[in-house]
Amino acid sequence: MATALASLTSLPRVILAPDSTPIDSLTRLRAALGPACPSLYMKRDDLLSFGMGGNKVRKLQTVLAEAAFAGADTLITCGGLQSNHCRATAAAGAALGLRVVLVVNGVQQEHPTGNALLAELFGADVRYASSRAERASMMESVAEEERAASRRPCVIPLGASTPIGAAGFALGIQEVLVAGLRPDVIVHSTSSGGTQAGLIAGCALFGLKARIIGISADESSPALAAVVRDLVEGMAGRLGGSYAALGADRDIVVDDRFVGEGYGIPTESSREALMMVARHEGIVLDPVYTAKAMAGLIERIRRDSFSAGETILFWHTGGQVALFA
Repeated sequence: MATALASLTSLPRVILAPDSTPIDSLTRLRAALGPACPSLYMKRDDLLSFGMGGNKVRKLQTVLAEAAFAGADTLITCGGLQSNHCRATAAAGAALGLRVVLVVNGVQQEHPTGNALLAELFGADVRYASSRAERASMMESVAEEERAASRRPCVIPLGASTPIGAAGFALGIQEVLVAGLRPDVIVHSTSSGGTQAGLIAGCALFGLKARIIGISADESSPALAAVVRDLVEGMAGRLGGSYAALGADRDIVVDDRFVGEGYGIPTESSREALMMVARHEGIVLDPVYTAKAMAGLIERIRRDSFSAGETILFWHTGGQVALFA
């Protein structure tokens, strides 16, 4: 474990957001949820100080360090029309002087809004795919175009959810411990798997015995749990630790009961969660990811899934730009 932890903390990073994000105590939300509600905190990655924030920035810091080492001059990635990851990658390209090509599924807007507007402002070249299934092959075609133009492209998978990207997120656990908090449970939104893999490995390596609960924004529990496990095992290979040392032997908890009708489609419970957090804490969630994750947390609190003495940390992964799409 010591070797893997040393490898993690010494990973090369492109520093886009140098400061730790705050941890807020959600006292008014806790009171609104009743006397059975345990201690409730929020890790504010929506306030990461780069490119409108969000969890993707943590992953990109390590992924882009690898891209820089390989001599890349062009970043190619994919997502939906309102992808937070695409927006963060476009911002990173602008900050580092790299060309960025985004492959997005969705209909081009006559007047871009939300993340689509920001990607345009950051100067990304946006290409449109007809479906999510087409994105991977289209990214490879774009990479071939770039090579033919004598450029050196780096293809970044969806969400920067690679073993090295997840390792970048794992470093966030150190911020929690430095802040003096040792939560019993961490609840977050999970989709491409990198954030959950990073949290699992980070807790294992930094000695935090917190249960990690991922609330799915789209995929089924079995499918997403398999992706998360593969990422944790990939991190073990990259960092030089055993699977167990990085937490790959633990149960991977993914709850897909709050997806509703599909990705990006609000539910009654997610609307309630978004409104409750806004009106009790003055904090804005997003309708795609964090509102559904908070709905999952609230449901657990209401059915007494936690003991009164436990401390719960909700990891706000950002994405509130989607409210303005």
